Amino acid sequence: MGKLVSVAEAASRIPDGAVLTVSSSSALGCPDKMLEAIGARFRAEGHPRGLTSIHPIAAGDMYGVKGMDHIAQDGLLTRVIAGSYPSGSSNLPMPEIWKMITEDRIAAYNVPSGILFDMHRDVAARKPGVLTKVGLETFADPVREGCAMNAKGAAAPIVARVEFGGETWLHFPNIAPNVCLLRATTADEHGNLTYEHEGAYLGGLDQAIATRNHGGLVIAQVKRVTARGSLRPHDVRVPGHLVDLIVLDPDQKQTCETPYDPAISGEIMRPWASFAPAAHGVEKIIARRAAMELRAGMTANLGFGISAMVPYVLLEEGHPQAVTWAIEQGAVGGMPLTGFAFGCASNADAFMPSPQQFTYFQGGGFDLSFLSFMEVDVEGNVNVSKLGKKPYLTAGCGGFVDITSHAREIVFSGWFEAGAEIALTEQGVQVVRPGKFTKMVEKVEHVTFSGARAVAQGQKVLYVTERCVIRLTPEGLVATEIMPGIEPARDIVAASGGRVRVAPEAVTLPLSILAQGPMGWQP
Repeated sequence: MGKLVSVAEAASRIPDGAVLTVSSSSALGCPDKMLEAIGARFRAEGHPRGLTSIHPIAAGDMYGVKGMDHIAQDGLLTRVIAGSYPSGSSNLPMPEIWKMITEDRIAAYNVPSGILFDMHRDVAARKPGVLTKVGLETFADPVREGCAMNAKGAAAPIVARVEFGGETWLHFPNIAPNVCLLRATTADEHGNLTYEHEGAYLGGLDQAIATRNHGGLVIAQVKRVTARGSLRPHDVRVPGHLVDLIVLDPDQKQTCETPYDPAISGEIMRPWASFAPAAHGVEKIIARRAAMELRAGMTANLGFGISAMVPYVLLEEGHPQAVTWAIEQGAVGGMPLTGFAFGCASNADAFMPSPQQFTYFQGGGFDLSFLSFMEVDVEGNVNVSKLGKKPYLTAGCGGFVDITSHAREIVFSGWFEAGAEIALTEQGVQVVRPGKFTKMVEKVEHVTFSGARAVAQGQKVLYVTERCVIRLTPEGLVATEIMPGIEPARDIVAASGGRVRVAPEAVTLPLSILAQGPMGWQP
């Protein structure tokens, strides 16, 4: 039991100036007790100081799991590199990590999650950093922000645009971690780790290898410890020779607000009748039109927001297994969950490690992706990663850039206007009161998706709203399908300030899309 120590003892082993890599996805798989112990040690001793923390996906949330906020202290943290950050309602206080970023107290970067996993793989193998086309012409490209989130980040670039083999690439130089925090369910006395109660494997194995290969310290937080030799070798996801220390947290949550649900970890299968269809309303109508792009046998990726409702549309239509869903945390198949459990799935066919899931995404192997938008501009650029006035309302890019870089078809879903009052009547969609502002802007605040690059690559791109379906063309945004009841000249062209034009051959969607019951979708 020599590897089993208290969280305070484990925190005391972390040196000043360490590069700390953390495996987590918001509250899912978050080693929160270890992060809390590091923060507590710093308040008591002033050490460890000057840490760089790397988070392929956010650690913690705004609803009870503090995660990276434990270490968001001046002097403790000097640089943070993350695929996403804690986010939530404007009614909640801004997380400490966001205060540090917006006040320029640390150098901060938002790097696409898949690239961060690639960086761990390549630094582990001592390759010369990551060379990728993911992120070209987006905010990740040095021709824009180069991933920097503030002035301190911009002053210390972590990515360069380079020419190689006659093509343009983004190069992310190596950043070698020397401390790794990960979480599992069970550890044996040797440090072998199994994940039987977890909702995903995430990237803990790759992060541990990268740390071990550079002589670093690997700390695993687990729910329980068992005797060496009692774990099935096929169940071990991180072998013990990669793990230095084990700490216990018998009360760790499976994910936010979910102490433990065996369907999330694949230990039981829920009856399909136990899942509730999406509530009827405007967002469900948007999700229904998005779902109409699907055919039986497809594999589709899902993002947060309205897009996450699409599987529940198929559920209500009586075909919950017609499509295989793939989400970045690693679940394949089953029913992706929403709300606090987003990133998990019940009744999954399989769980892939996140790094391999992102390899699949980056290469465009799936049929289509359902994502949401915050704003769209005249070039078809999409912003989901930055909101200047209240930055913590968005988590950052996450896997969005990796997923969209080579996707064959992308369906973005969102409201045409912010704050509009919309009624669903027997005659169709009625704009009762216009919104505060249109989501169809002249220029997005942050380019998370490049419309010009999508056009050049021949990607099929749709923007589905409560008023129309907009297609990205070389000439800009064109509404080709109109929701029943919508007046195109007033509710689309004028409401967008002329940024969206209506195709002469535009068709009206059937009234069945507004039905209280199933709309009659067939795979």
